[in-house]
Amino acid sequence: MKVAALKKPGGLDNIETVDRDTPEAGPGEILVKVANSSLNYHDYVVAQGGIPTEDDRILMSDGAGEVVAVGEGASGFKTGDHVVSLFFPNWEDGNGFDYRRAGVPGDHADGFAAEYVAAPARAFTRAPKGYSDAEAATLPCAALTAWRGLMVAGSCKPGDIVLVQGSGGVSIFALQFAKAAGATVIATSSSGEKLDRLKDLGADHLINYKETPDWGKAALQWTGGRGVDHVVEIGGPGTLTQSIYACRSGAHIALIGVLTGVSGEVPTALFFSKNLVMTGITVGSKTDQQAMIEAIEANDIKPVIDSHFPLDKLADAFRHQEAQKHFGKIVVDIPG
Repeated sequence: MKVAALKKPGGLDNIETVDRDTPEAGPGEILVKVANSSLNYHDYVVAQGGIPTEDDRILMSDGAGEVVAVGEGASGFKTGDHVVSLFFPNWEDGNGFDYRRAGVPGDHADGFAAEYVAAPARAFTRAPKGYSDAEAATLPCAALTAWRGLMVAGSCKPGDIVLVQGSGGVSIFALQFAKAAGATVIATSSSGEKLDRLKDLGADHLINYKETPDWGKAALQWTGGRGVDHVVEIGGPGTLTQSIYACRSGAHIALIGVLTGVSGEVPTALFFSKNLVMTGITVGSKTDQQAMIEAIEANDIKPVIDSHFPLDKLADAFRHQEAQKHFGKIVVDIPG
């Protein structure tokens, strides 16, 4: 089978498409014919060598495809079922303790940039009904991160006001989940064209943060001084101050990304005076993913796919991601 593997020390020029033996489904495992994967920022950092991994690691955390064999003792699936992977295959439910967050595909273990993957049945959930494999492959990291940050940790409800940042996969899924929950959404971007597309997806108010550097204060003003109930925080230290300004007293910030760096100054006096709650979000559990899939089906939510790249052009897909011109998810098509 064909796989896309990373040579040490990493870097996009060190991604190679090579042949590997096709695996078999062992005890408790299923063999999945992978149709698609999708890019996440985590995958990009691994590919660039920012998260060290073993030499010749098969990349990509997310995958979707068809079950073609069921190993002895494996339960929950049969041949012909369409499944989607779990970012944390050992996190069934409850708190995300470190030991439950081990085994991430494409990082701690070989991933889904492969024609076939054999893994424990517990490492998958069913795909949403009516979804293509390409659509299902967008869910394990980006969608579940948005779901847990907004719906599980934040308990978003009708009438709430949600602020989302940018137009990457997590932010667009957060917008879609918020609208399905009956919330009002404020969306930010530096691109007028992307803001127009966010409006088409249901965003109620748009802020160009390049034109309005104090976008958090602008969001607060738009709410009449009330403030937002939830922030899906993608940027990290470079955007957190404005997010805090945007919040109402007692609001929830789901800290998801560190696109502007891993440390920085925080207006702590403003944070505690507003009695804010901030939760660090690292994707979610299998139970969270199953609940998300039910919500997706109930609300007929479809992912926004920016573009498709073949497996042997995975490095080019990462370059497209790096250029930050994409809107939504970038999908990898696996041959076979």
